Amino acid sequence: MLIIKRADCHSERQEGRRHVTADGSVPQNAQKKERLMSDSNVKEEIIRELSVAYWMELETVMNYISSSVNLDGVRAEEIKKSLAADVTAELVHAQTIAKRIKTIGGTVPGTFDFKAVQTSLQPPAKNTDVVAVIKGVIEAEDAAVAQYNKLIKLCDGVDYVTQDLCIQALGDEEEHCREFRGFLAEYESA
Repeated sequence: MLIIKRADCHSERQEGRRHVTADGSVPQNAQKKERLMSDSNVKEEIIRELSVAYWMELETVMNYISSSVNLDGVRAEEIKKSLAADVTAELVHAQTIAKRIKTIGGTVPGTFDFKAVQTSLQPPAKNTDVVAVIKGVIEAEDAAVAQYNKLIKLCDGVDYVTQDLCIQALGDEEEHCREFRGFLAEYESA
């Protein structure tokens, strides 16, 4: 028995938006087109999530400056110094993210797009409430860790440069979080 397969263009049919040949396979050119469309959607999502991380970093900078200036008391000095030093690291993260957004075809958002969300990092009612500030820092760092993990997964297999940038920032955020968890343990045991 002789089986003849038709390989001409008329043997292809469309199922939904996907091209499928008579034997059920997807032609290579259609696979590439689908992957490019998918990659384009992922790229847009990466830019959106980078913008979220960008605003998180800038809001953290504002709140760290506030806390590093507003806290009072002898016990607050080490926390104030640490927050003031962390401002630089968080600002570098924001600048690096901004450059990456531009590099991959996005537009770095302006202040009209900013919406503050860090309620736990607002100045406490008492300027000596160091524990409230420490807990706020931990919450902000945990949120940053979650955002960078989300980006790392989103970039996997699609955008290795952005993924590497997020891995580096994730390491920094984890280190900040560990430092403030140590401060909290010390303050709670005193």
